[in-house]
Amino acid sequence: MATSAATTVEQYLAELQPERRDAIEAVRRVILERLPDGYEETMQYGMLSYVVPLERYPQTYNKQPLAVASLASQKHYMSLYLMGIYSDESSEWFEREYRATGKKLDKGKSCVRFKHLDDLPLDLVGDAIARTSVEDFIAQYEASRKR
Repeated sequence: MATSAATTVEQYLAELQPERRDAIEAVRRVILERLPDGYEETMQYGMLSYVVPLERYPQTYNKQPLAVASLASQKHYMSLYLMGIYSDESSEWFEREYRATGKKLDKGKSCVRFKHLDDLPLDLVGDAIARTSVEDFIAQYEASRKR
């Protein structure tokens, strides 16, 4: 599945093939366990997304909630988007820690691609999610908009 028209998390998960669903649900559990207070899970852009609700921060450039992370099943792989580690310092930390696990990092600009759940270090994913509070993420966003 490259894109989804699902409007709820449950619909999205139900669309997935069993192996993909198991992997996405495992990553989702880690995210939900480690997600700082103030974020909420929703569907955004056809993916599971973890966002700052508009009620908390409505001043976004596109009028959409700020997503700190998103999770998707693509055609040939799964993607974990980690916007909370987008800064140079956080990105360098994540890449260093990922490589220290011995797993191969397949990374785009803001996503980690994985074909199997075993390809993804779930403890590190949890640490990356827990690393960015809502307040810090909003501050990162505002600083980026000033540049």
